[in-house]
Amino acid sequence: MEHFLIIIEKGEHNYSAYAPDVPGCVTTGKTVEGIIKRMNEALYFHFEGMKEDGDPLPNHLQIM
Repeated sequence: MEHFLIIIEKGEHNYSAYAPDVPGCVTTGKTVEGIIKRMNEALYFHFEGMKEDGDPLPNHLQIM
């Protein structure tokens, strides 16, 4: 499985996260645990969309 750095930032009322190596893939949540789960889902959804659009996936990433 590929690993991606995610940045989690605390806001006034929630957290937000993004992956610097995956432009446009962001999420928000109320807890750190929730944001990690949502970011995993967001990354999977983002890569599925890239695959459907015929865009190249990051190195060594394969989605079945």
